[in-house]
Amino acid sequence: MQRAPEAEATSMNGCVLHVVGTRPNFVKAAPVVAALGAAGCDQVLVHTGQHYDERMSDIFFRQLGLPEPDTDLGVGSGSHARQIADLLVALEAELTARAPALVTVYGDVNSTLAAALVAARGGVPVAHVEAGLRSFDMTMPEEANRRLVDQLAELLFVTSPEAVGHLAREGIAAERVHFVGNPMIDTLLTHLEHFDPAAARAAHRLPERYGVVTLHRPANVDDPAAAGAAARVLTEAARHLDLAVPLHPRGRAALSAAGLAHAPGVHLLDPLGYVEFMSLMRGAAAVITDSGGVQEETTVLGVPCLTLRTTTERPVTVTHGTNRLVTHGELVPALRKLLDGGGAPSAEGPPLWDGRAGGRIARVITAWLERHG
Repeated sequence: MQRAPEAEATSMNGCVLHVVGTRPNFVKAAPVVAALGAAGCDQVLVHTGQHYDERMSDIFFRQLGLPEPDTDLGVGSGSHARQIADLLVALEAELTARAPALVTVYGDVNSTLAAALVAARGGVPVAHVEAGLRSFDMTMPEEANRRLVDQLAELLFVTSPEAVGHLAREGIAAERVHFVGNPMIDTLLTHLEHFDPAAARAAHRLPERYGVVTLHRPANVDDPAAAGAAARVLTEAARHLDLAVPLHPRGRAALSAAGLAHAPGVHLLDPLGYVEFMSLMRGAAAVITDSGGVQEETTVLGVPCLTLRTTTERPVTVTHGTNRLVTHGELVPALRKLLDGGGAPSAEGPPLWDGRAGGRIARVITAWLERHG
């Protein structure tokens, strides 16, 4: 495992092509794109359109300062098989036309996997930002994606120490692994002063004390029985704390059909922009989620988080942060304990979550381009 070099490269050859497709990708890519731009790197930004709603896509580019995508593939939604197939075809044409020196992918969504597969088959090296995370739950589509991408990647950028060990046990050569910290936290810290909980609370007519809920994983919203169980436990939770629930379109339909829309104390919201959502979350008394990124963001914001899952690929948020994994049956008792003042968050943040991960990643990439240009 390598630490990122501290010296900037002075010159480089070749284009770095970034592939992003969903909200978490945009948040992770922003500091990397900015740091590489400051280093004088030639870059191309490809948006696959996996998240295509303006509230989950365009607004993030504006708020995060990301440049307009050079290409928007407009793939949209669909089954995993159809979406990945469409991504493979579209990305193959894009990589053939652009001939990049390096393809950089983020996280573990279908866009990430498809881009890594196309690049590897085309002989283009891959850099994976957020490598080595493991839930060890192969029923999660993201777990299969991240494992496959890590096997294909030339440069693996790790956000937390345990990921280094996961990669070593999977046979990844240590010189390919770089512990750089978390670029999602770079974005959070950069925009922290713009997160206004009072404005968010007023905009959505919330009481002084409220919680935030985000649920989108298939295990919680795709199956009607699972969505019904989630709706019932959230309805019970809302008896103790008003809940603001911004939902993806798919999750909104499933949970509304299960009765959540009519539960007292539940405020269903449309998807929010980055600043709006982070403002809402910053002021929350507690967050209930199944999102990996939200587990990380609450850790840095110091907001108690209850993750409605039995596993997490981000255990550092449990050991260093505010996060606790809960089942449906455990959620309401855990929430009541938090509201009664139990479970104070740790004052110690995870290592290298310091707002400088984008610069570390850029230094590794520019040095790599120097050697391979």
